Amino acid sequence: MTGTALTEEQEFRDIYALDVVEVPTNEPVVRKDLQDAVYKTKKEKYEAVVEAVRKAHEKGQPVLVGTITIETSELLSKMLNKAGIQHNVLNAKFHEQEAEIVAEAGKHGAVTIATNMAGRGTDIKLDEEARAAGGLKIVGTERHESRRIDNQLRGRSGRQGDPGESKFYISLEDDLMRLFGSERLISMFNTLGIPEGQEIEHKALTKAIESAQKRIEENNFGIRKNLLEYDAVNNEQREIIYKERRRVLDGESLRDNIYKMITDIVEESIDTVIGDGQNIDDWDLKELNELLLPTVPLKPVTRGRITKKSKDGLKQQLKEEAVALYEEKETEFPEAETIREIERVILLKVIDRKWMDHIDDMDQLRQGIGLQAYGQRDPKVEYKMAGYDMFNEMMAGIKEDTVRLLFHVHVQEKVEREQVAKVTGTNKDDSAKKAPVKRAAVKIRPNDLCPCGSGKKYKNCHGAQGGVE
Repeated sequence: MTGTALTEEQEFRDIYALDVVEVPTNEPVVRKDLQDAVYKTKKEKYEAVVEAVRKAHEKGQPVLVGTITIETSELLSKMLNKAGIQHNVLNAKFHEQEAEIVAEAGKHGAVTIATNMAGRGTDIKLDEEARAAGGLKIVGTERHESRRIDNQLRGRSGRQGDPGESKFYISLEDDLMRLFGSERLISMFNTLGIPEGQEIEHKALTKAIESAQKRIEENNFGIRKNLLEYDAVNNEQREIIYKERRRVLDGESLRDNIYKMITDIVEESIDTVIGDGQNIDDWDLKELNELLLPTVPLKPVTRGRITKKSKDGLKQQLKEEAVALYEEKETEFPEAETIREIERVILLKVIDRKWMDHIDDMDQLRQGIGLQAYGQRDPKVEYKMAGYDMFNEMMAGIKEDTVRLLFHVHVQEKVEREQVAKVTGTNKDDSAKKAPVKRAAVKIRPNDLCPCGSGKKYKNCHGAQGGVE
């Protein structure tokens, strides 16, 4: 495992602060890792893979064909069937059976097609005939974006000093090659007049492919590191919110917290409307009432009822009134624990709703924050600053909604259902019960003759007019 982790050494160090130490193999590796074979088209490449499998199969050498996708596995399976080569196909659908099949993939003459995930963690053991035929042959049908996964495929052969070989077959139509300038290579193929099916094998090509993989790995690493840095902002906020939720869920008394929320809202409302050192005649009390009273339903603030003509005096007066109002609200509940439970339920619901909305807002912010780079600003710094402001707004919203709901909560009295049907009389037997009402007049049906004597049907005479008077 440490061998395949070595290619990700930089990421382990930068993100997780971990060093990677490559543990040496127990026995020297004698596996032959051959140069990549490059073909112009996928069709030529797959034909070359089938031919390589056929040659190895003829001499009894076991072959493991590694594929990136299930579609490629199925295509190669059809081609091998056509060539009359018996084989197993594994695509990580049936883990237990696949582990057993992979364990047998090192037997003399065995041919196995497997996706990268199939049968992982299973040792492939060779029998003596397979060892004599050259050991397990690894055929890679495509280079993966990550060298680590290619190394894992190679590492299935040559274990514990066993013989083996590995080779990757690549076409200029592969996704990895198309990402990194396959047009230039196709042009070179055409210029050299290389015939169809001709394999090109060169160290420079293999190095170019590995360089392309390295660049993709660096891009992916950059994306993951970026996400981690963005998520660090969310994580700080997450810890604060979850700490608050935990206090509520643990059943702590929130009375002091609620009182602080109430006094904070009074102070913040006054600070928003009234400036420091501002004369009382210049105070905009209408705006203060509009801002404060929907949350804390005090009596409207007028100059006539302000006892102290200073900003701090007003704060003190309104805070005392707000606290007294909440104490009055508490007396509406027969038991003190009832209001404490209501406080917990309301605060928890408000926190959850506000936090979910905040997560969505932060996600929207992240999607558009990259545009800040066009203004020569660091998107991560801008995200952190904007996220901080949004979090503060959310916390203020939690405080405001909680206080408003608590001031407007009411006790709903339980109304007992009165008995509607009453038994009349003094006797308890059935004869004492009220008898059903009987119809006095004979019922007239729509098709009966009308009782008025007109000779018409009732429905066409008085029945149509609302009945006989």
